[in-house]
Amino acid sequence: MGEKKGLYRQRIARQLYFTPGLSCAELSNNISKSLPVTTKILNELIEEKMVTESGFAPSSGGRRPLTYSLRKNILYIVAVAMDQEVTRISIMDVQNEVVQTSGNYVLSMLDNPKLWDELADLIAAQIRESGLSHDSLAGIGIGMPGFVDAKKGINHTYNKIGGKSISAFISERLSLPVFIDNDSSLIALAELRFGAAKHSRNAMVVNIGWGIGLGMILNGQLFRGHNGFAGEFSHIPLFTNGKLCGCGKSGCLETETSLLVLVDKAREGLKAGRASNIKLSSSSNYEEACKAILVAAQSGDRYAVELISEDGYNIGRGIAILIHILNPELIVLSGRGSTAGKIWQAPIEHALNEYSIPRLAASTHIEVSTLGDQAELIGAAALVVENLEHTNFFRSGSRKHASEPV
Repeated sequence: MGEKKGLYRQRIARQLYFTPGLSCAELSNNISKSLPVTTKILNELIEEKMVTESGFAPSSGGRRPLTYSLRKNILYIVAVAMDQEVTRISIMDVQNEVVQTSGNYVLSMLDNPKLWDELADLIAAQIRESGLSHDSLAGIGIGMPGFVDAKKGINHTYNKIGGKSISAFISERLSLPVFIDNDSSLIALAELRFGAAKHSRNAMVVNIGWGIGLGMILNGQLFRGHNGFAGEFSHIPLFTNGKLCGCGKSGCLETETSLLVLVDKAREGLKAGRASNIKLSSSSNYEEACKAILVAAQSGDRYAVELISEDGYNIGRGIAILIHILNPELIVLSGRGSTAGKIWQAPIEHALNEYSIPRLAASTHIEVSTLGDQAELIGAAALVVENLEHTNFFRSGSRKHASEPV
């Protein structure tokens, strides 16, 4: 099969992954190919049982066109979400449903010379346990903190392999295409493709995590900056508190607001005798403690709500800067912290009332993600499909059907 035809097949597959239920005419327009060529390729994909008819489009006054979607079991993607201490691995289908999940692995990214060997071993074990054919896996998408150059597959913060990129190293170990990106960029990608920012041209996606990350959607596209480092929201020098940040500077946004700060303040307050239903044991790690605070806040615990309100107000100060510079139509609060829901919105809006020009702030809507702590995993899966042309998937009909186990 010709190289160009293989690329068109992949483009159709990518379109149907991100927007199931497209008509042939819509696909033709989206991949910039004639209707006869698109129809021919689409029919081949249907014959190969990769694509299926999914019903008729809503009536617009004329004949209702047939729509098409990817078959659910035609491919699977290994999605990996990493932070400094905990790594989650899921295998997902084309509808972003988890078919195999790992729970949480304690895998320290700090001062760990065997980090990437350990990660490759964990992914390999997950694939074996799934029972899926190797040929059914389109690739591996990995989100991680740090200064990530997605094009080169390098994390300048944690990349210590000895000349190889992370992508190349894990790909060689597992014989699968591997793509990496910054965690906040992948959360923004998930929101752009499947979440709150799907219909927005200009949106800022705030990742409320151990730091305060940022993914930027400009003109309907994910913006990564010159070499992938755009969005270091945590390190805006916003305070004159003299507190040293992990980046080596002082007074950064994350010195006063993040889930780490939230947990530290909660521990200090409970130790000082603050009344609260927050359940923290002396052995609670940050992951467990954070969950306990968010759960308490959702149940109306006054001290937990107060803590989130303090964090939210400081996030709002940072968002005011974004609004003044970029004038976005939407701010999406996402990541693991967003599971606290609308509790974040009032203090953020309070800060915007104080620090933003009213005309600018009035045109910016704030929304809490519905993807929650799954956003990074969904974004990691989407990253693989975004790079489908760098895989062999859909280039020909020679692959084993994805539902056939090894």
